[in-house]
Amino acid sequence: MTSSQSLTRELLCNTLKSEAKSRRRCCRLTKNDFLPEKSFSSWRNYLSALRATPSRFVHQLTNRSLEEQEIHEVRARSRHEMRRTLTWWDLMWLGVGAVIGSGIFVLTGLETRDVAGPAVVVSYAVSGVSAMLTVFCYTEFAVEIPVAGGSFAYLRVELGDFIAFFAAGNIVLESIIGGAAVARSWTSYFATLCNHEPNDFRITVHQFSADYSHLDPIAVGVIAIICVLAALSTKGSSRFNYFASIIHVGIILFIIIAGLTKADTKNFSPFTPYGVRGIFTASAVLFFAYLGFDAVATMAEETKDPGKDIPIGLVGSMVIAVFAYCLMAVTLCLMQPYYEVDPDAAFSVAFEKVGMGWAKYIVALGALEGMTTVLLVGSVSQARYLTHIARTHMLPPWFAYVNDRTGTPINATIVMMCGTAIVALFTSLDVLSELLSISTLFIFMLVALALMVRRYYVSGVTTSNDRNKLTSCIAIVVGSSIATALYWGLEGEGWIWYVITITIWFFGTLSLKLLVPQAREPRIWGVPWVPWVPSTSILINMFLLSSINKDSFIRFGVWSLLLIVYYALIGLHASYDTSKGTEEENEDAQSALKAIEVEQAEDGFRT
Repeated sequence: MTSSQSLTRELLCNTLKSEAKSRRRCCRLTKNDFLPEKSFSSWRNYLSALRATPSRFVHQLTNRSLEEQEIHEVRARSRHEMRRTLTWWDLMWLGVGAVIGSGIFVLTGLETRDVAGPAVVVSYAVSGVSAMLTVFCYTEFAVEIPVAGGSFAYLRVELGDFIAFFAAGNIVLESIIGGAAVARSWTSYFATLCNHEPNDFRITVHQFSADYSHLDPIAVGVIAIICVLAALSTKGSSRFNYFASIIHVGIILFIIIAGLTKADTKNFSPFTPYGVRGIFTASAVLFFAYLGFDAVATMAEETKDPGKDIPIGLVGSMVIAVFAYCLMAVTLCLMQPYYEVDPDAAFSVAFEKVGMGWAKYIVALGALEGMTTVLLVGSVSQARYLTHIARTHMLPPWFAYVNDRTGTPINATIVMMCGTAIVALFTSLDVLSELLSISTLFIFMLVALALMVRRYYVSGVTTSNDRNKLTSCIAIVVGSSIATALYWGLEGEGWIWYVITITIWFFGTLSLKLLVPQAREPRIWGVPWVPWVPSTSILINMFLLSSINKDSFIRFGVWSLLLIVYYALIGLHASYDTSKGTEEENEDAQSALKAIEVEQAEDGFRT
């Protein structure tokens, strides 16, 4: 970086920090903490902003954030720096703690008995492959853009503000729903540990719909405790997670070893009682079990050496999770026939039925410990997502505040956990898991798409001809993936259509590889076999989306509509004013820099 660029960056950061400090309120909140932008300073300004919505939307749709802005200028809006305390060892165990939790203990039973049968092992493998491809994409971005915003920041740099906002809304939804699902699962296994049915510890309100009638106060209490721990210290949370995860892994090994001593290979027959469709339908839901690895990416800002620590931590934790899940699924299916598997507490009941009733308490303890670490790491990552989104003013900047004493985003942590607690109090697990899978698969597809854009398009470097070829190839890849998914979702018969769509996808990816030169090479760590890895990730994520039921898509559509309304009324104008302010500050900084350079030249001339 040149000295002029360094000076410009320093001027910008100092300006932003001084502005943030001048607005700081220690004991009270004002409108400026939530809507400080010019568009909201008066009703006249707001109405004027609404009239300018079309032009502002076009600007934000085409506007791209620069990496330097995300890493330095945007981060400075939090008033204080997050502390760099995490190593690859911390990240790997945070990944294990975030991923291996309620999914394997809760969803495995339901999907084995009613959807896939013993072939649930294959379902876990398919979901694992999809998750691993996405992990590669996340890793390159996290190394190159080490900020707290995770996928939101990556999409903002590569696909623009509007796509990033739409993803941001789904990130918030994913975070809240994921935490709520785990918290309700915590109650179920705690009941098992106490020799009770899961709903014994819930309050039934018969006037409510069946999916929302079992109130869960224990889940709310667990979330509150986790919130306090996450708000106090990131390093302290990491240490707690480390010790809890070691115990958790030990219990998983016990389940596998002890369970296989009671294995009966006859239970593997029939292997696919619900056919191939059952395998992929279960894969779409079981993808929920792999969620959490993106939480590690949000901690890049607090990592000592992102270039080394993030690849080891992310990829290492996912490899451990895939092997653990597949082995546990094999163990469960060998212990008892698939149609006898309990949908709520599969492993505990399985041990009881093979004469090892005492083991169900170890299983329940392991599940509780795993869910606790998932909630902890999830709460840490949720707050970092919200913090970086608020730094761009797409959400109120009050959420972006980082406490100078703890070095953690306390405001974002508390608000996210309150939202999670409200959802956990009312909503059943099956509603949560399928809606969560839609939101997550959608975001993962966008991240893979963004990686392809990152590698093959750089403004000012890529020619218009190459840009047009890139656009065409991406359209073919995405279009053929959607066609494949739609045919599967509509339960089309025969294999000819799949041959056609997969062939089109293959040649679209091959054309991108052969006809479009890569415009950017990764500086530190890069995804191998580009464009095949991100293209395959897009195909698999789209395919899994098609296996989710219609009601979940309706809920997703309602949420998307709410996001668009919020963006049109508030988010667009707040982020537009902020980006325009940044552009003006850039111009002021450049003017100041030129004045300094002129003065230095005149001094040199006089000398």
